[in-house]
Amino acid sequence: MANEKQSLEGLQADKNNLYREDVFSDLKSATIRRLQPVKEDGSDDPARATQYSAQTHIMTPGGALPISAEIEAGSLGEAFDKFPAAIEQEVQRLRDEVQKQQIANAGRGFDPNALSGGGQSGGGGGIII
Repeated sequence: MANEKQSLEGLQADKNNLYREDVFSDLKSATIRRLQPVKEDGSDDPARATQYSAQTHIMTPGGALPISAEIEAGSLGEAFDKFPAAIEQEVQRLRDEVQKQQIANAGRGFDPNALSGGGQSGGGGGIII
């Protein structure tokens, strides 16, 4: 607890790296988050690039999984055009990562049933994408 207090004492906001956040959605599956760089007074800062990210949820056997990916785009329209490819690429990256973990765990005698209450049926297991 003392360490937490010490680390919070030096906490400061970086007023040279401020962004205004706008969120846009098609009310179905696509959400684009736009981070517009701003100056300390809140006015736009054209010297820095606007950042975009794609956000959605995919259904897995374990429930809804949030997916987020950065998008290189020059406009909101371009970000929405690139949305499907950005999400697809992130899902593939997650699949690859899960597969690597499964291979690594298989070499150690990992038992996924141990996560669901000692091998009892119903429940647990891993995320399948």
